[in-house]
Amino acid sequence: MKYGICHLSVVPCRLEPSDRSEMVTQLLFGETVKIFEEKKGDWRRIKTAFDDYDAWIDSKQITEISLDEFEKLNQSSSVMSTELIHVIQNLSTNDIVPIVIGSNLPNLTKAQFSFNKQLFSFDGDFYKSSKNFDKKMLVENAYIYLNTPYLWGGRSPFGIDCSGFTQVTYKLIGYKLPRDASQQALVGQTLSFVEEASPGDLAFFDNDEGNIIHVGMVLENNRIIHASGKVRIDKLDHQGIFNTTTQKYSHRLRILKKII
Repeated sequence: MKYGICHLSVVPCRLEPSDRSEMVTQLLFGETVKIFEEKKGDWRRIKTAFDDYDAWIDSKQITEISLDEFEKLNQSSSVMSTELIHVIQNLSTNDIVPIVIGSNLPNLTKAQFSFNKQLFSFDGDFYKSSKNFDKKMLVENAYIYLNTPYLWGGRSPFGIDCSGFTQVTYKLIGYKLPRDASQQALVGQTLSFVEEASPGDLAFFDNDEGNIIHVGMVLENNRIIHASGKVRIDKLDHQGIFNTTTQKYSHRLRILKKII
């Protein structure tokens, strides 16, 4: 078993070991992985440490780290950038790297952080995770992504999918949600009515076969913020999401969950 850390801004993780394969998720800067299979060429099969997601990644887009460093990074409280976009400098190589909100900042202290014996500068805003989750911050974080274009497998403000949006929004308060909507629907306390939900709770939606295919975050005044075409705000009722642009229902409500 080998281990790695993402040293680039946003890295695609694919269903198969090919650049032409479907992107199923993304790694943000500073996120770590387990490497448990190697293909001829540069492809590595990985599991993400954050959400245990299985995918393929180009080995040139991660840096290998030791088991000891991997364990230390994942045992300590995570520190994340809360800047929408921020530019850091690798002080070891003088390389400049843009990073997005939700990126990890390992071993941050005095405007510098480090991993794999490399030192980086960082002078922006950040959040250090704790066991006391601030639910009020969820809605504030969600609004940051308004008008982000929809991108299957995306987790960044340049492109995001519905479950990537809810996952990263919760990550920014230190809470680990699974990656896919169907997995997220298994977490938390089930609510019986829309009126019971409070801002920050999650609403899940199904298709004709009964499979969970969409998720969004409940807002006050019977509204929901979700990624559909773009991150947008629509109306929510017991039937589902009423699209304020088309004036039609776009998603059928299946279940409501209070996560924290």
